[in-house]
Amino acid sequence: MTNDKDTQGGAYSGFGADWKPSNLTADEARRATDWVEQKIDKRALLTSKERKEDIRDRMWELEREGEIVVHRISDQHEPVMAKTLYGWDKKIPTNNLWHHKSCGQCGNIPGYPSSVLWIMNQMGQTYIDETDQTSCTAWNYHGSGIGNVVSLASVFLRNFHQAYMSAKSQGLPPGHFYPLIHCGTSFGNYKEMRIFLMESPELRAEVKKILGKLGRLVDGKLLIPEEVVHYSEWLHVMRHRIAERQTIDVSNIRSTVHPACHVYKMVPEDVIYDDTVMEGNRVAVTTGLMQALGTQVIDYSTWYDCCGFGFRHIIGEREFTRSFAIDRKIKVAVEEAKSDVMIGHDTGCITTLDKNQWIGKAVDKVYALPVMADCQFAALSMGAHPYKLAQLHWHASPFEVLLEKMGIDWEKAKAEFEAYLEEVKQGRIETLYDPKRAITSGPGYEKPKALAGAEK
Repeated sequence: MTNDKDTQGGAYSGFGADWKPSNLTADEARRATDWVEQKIDKRALLTSKERKEDIRDRMWELEREGEIVVHRISDQHEPVMAKTLYGWDKKIPTNNLWHHKSCGQCGNIPGYPSSVLWIMNQMGQTYIDETDQTSCTAWNYHGSGIGNVVSLASVFLRNFHQAYMSAKSQGLPPGHFYPLIHCGTSFGNYKEMRIFLMESPELRAEVKKILGKLGRLVDGKLLIPEEVVHYSEWLHVMRHRIAERQTIDVSNIRSTVHPACHVYKMVPEDVIYDDTVMEGNRVAVTTGLMQALGTQVIDYSTWYDCCGFGFRHIIGEREFTRSFAIDRKIKVAVEEAKSDVMIGHDTGCITTLDKNQWIGKAVDKVYALPVMADCQFAALSMGAHPYKLAQLHWHASPFEVLLEKMGIDWEKAKAEFEAYLEEVKQGRIETLYDPKRAITSGPGYEKPKALAGAEK
């Protein structure tokens, strides 16, 4: 319910004059929700199919005209083909990957990137964990409106140029490593920027001037990635190979999946669908992995809803975010789906759904649903340590009951972790990879003296 105070500096302050209360009655709100739930149930994103353009066609055209260079996914990347919403092929690289990490993961969910790297170690994949990477800046753009398309597109191409050049540090040719994006926000933003760049010669001219000053052109041209690839897509095409390495039976686990808006609602024509995953009616990534691991994937009525994060919401009216996360997502997953765990694939979603559960205690809404990323659950099922590797102790929602149901002795694991922390205090730490994998190259790069002669 809203009142005059809300529109005069209360709940809607900070959103601008265009934001007004809808003043829907409870019945009207219910009818609106019913319409949404019915409308989106069967591939609602499959709209205007005959008019939808594959932006990659424009990309190849610009390359033929000599205006851009395309960073191709080649044989050394061991690609696997997947089908997008419109049945188009999308080439997913599986090896020699350059990790584009997430601001939010590293700050809130460190077990997220460590699980991805650990799984790659188990699979014998080669990668480089970039130290010369910037934020995509899209979080700031969507949250505050600060920033613009020119700056977003410049950052996009700057980071992908760095991925292209990073192999120099190992004496390998440019393009050897292909970027793999961890954050859903970066993934959606970069795909939008690629479309804008392909469609707008004015934007290309502005960005080219900036990247030229930074030394980030290839043969005087903009470098464009052949595909923009999210880590969940890598998990998807690797899911059966991951399941082969599974050591824990999870067939008794009821899982619900929260697909991230920035992963599949932004540039939907590029998103992977698979007829073997819920008959092709849901985005295939994450759900396909949970099926391959053997969990019971339970559909639920509010699967389509945002987690509540919404960027502006979390900044301007965080109580909206909290109530939405609890009432529209967590409560439904527990009461309707009887879920043991909710699985996501984006930083903001998992943070929102996990860390906002504590506030429910203030209003007697205690659902205690574990929330984690698909890569964390996959790593656990492959035998990863729940504390040292998956780092579940960073999560706000309780996970002990889930671990017990998976047959994992969390008390023993916790004691092992506490003993490990004592080792860390003595300076005896373990690393996921050879530190040289984190040292890359680019304009102005100088190899640290300590690493001179230490190439792989």
